[in-house]
Amino acid sequence: MAGPEKKLERSKSGLRMIPVSEADTSPFCLPEPPWVPDDECKQCQNCRGKFDFFKRRKHHCRRCGRCFCNDCCQEKVNLPRMQFLDPVRHCQVCTEVSRKEEEFFDKHLKSLQNGGYFSVCDSDIGPDDASMFFTKLSPNHRHLLFEGDSDKHEPILIEKIETLQILPSGKDDEGDDIYIGNTIAGGIAIKYKDTMGGINVIKMMVDSGGNRKPGQIWIASMQKAFKMLYDARAK
Repeated sequence: MAGPEKKLERSKSGLRMIPVSEADTSPFCLPEPPWVPDDECKQCQNCRGKFDFFKRRKHHCRRCGRCFCNDCCQEKVNLPRMQFLDPVRHCQVCTEVSRKEEEFFDKHLKSLQNGGYFSVCDSDIGPDDASMFFTKLSPNHRHLLFEGDSDKHEPILIEKIETLQILPSGKDDEGDDIYIGNTIAGGIAIKYKDTMGGINVIKMMVDSGGNRKPGQIWIASMQKAFKMLYDARAK
C-alpha cells in the first residue's frame, strides 16, 4: 500500500515534507509552535541573560517557539514530529526530547508498519474463537489494519485508542524473548472507540506457532506509540 501523497512546504523554520491532504497527517506529528515575538524577548528564556548590544542575537527554538540566546539555542537536531527535512535549531531542553523521539521514528514506527501475526479476539469472545490476523500500522499512521485469510476486523483509528495493556506470555523464556518491564510480552489488550462511538476491547496474542520475536517487537513499539500519543494529550 502506497503512502500518502506529500508536498514540500517552506516555513520560517525550514523546509517540511507534509501530506497533501490534512486527513493523512500522522497522529504522531505536531504542528509548528507560534514564536514568542521578538519585541517581547527582553532576555534569554533559559539563562535570563538580557539582550543588549553585547548579547543581541536572538534565536527561536523550532520545537517550543521560545526565545533564547545563541549559547542556549545552538544545537541543530532532527525534528521528525514536525516533518522537517533537515536538522533545525533547538533549545537545550527540547534537544533532549527530540533526540529521544528519533528512536521512535527510526525504529519503532518502522516495526509497526512491518507488522506481525496475532491471534485476535474481542473481549466478549473466548480465545478458542480467536482469528489469526496480520496486523500493521497504515502508511499514514492513522489506523491499525487487520489482514486475515477469511475473517475481517474493522481498522482501529489510532487516535481513538483509550488504554493499552501488555499481556504476559505465560510461557518460558526461549532465550530471545522481548521483555517489557519484568514481563515477557505475550500479547496486548487495546481499549478503543469504534466508528459508532462504542467502546471495544480486543486482545491480540503473539503467534505461538513460530518465532514470537517479531510480534513481541511490534507490541513493544505499540507501547511506545501509545505513550507518545498519551503524553501529547496530557499537554
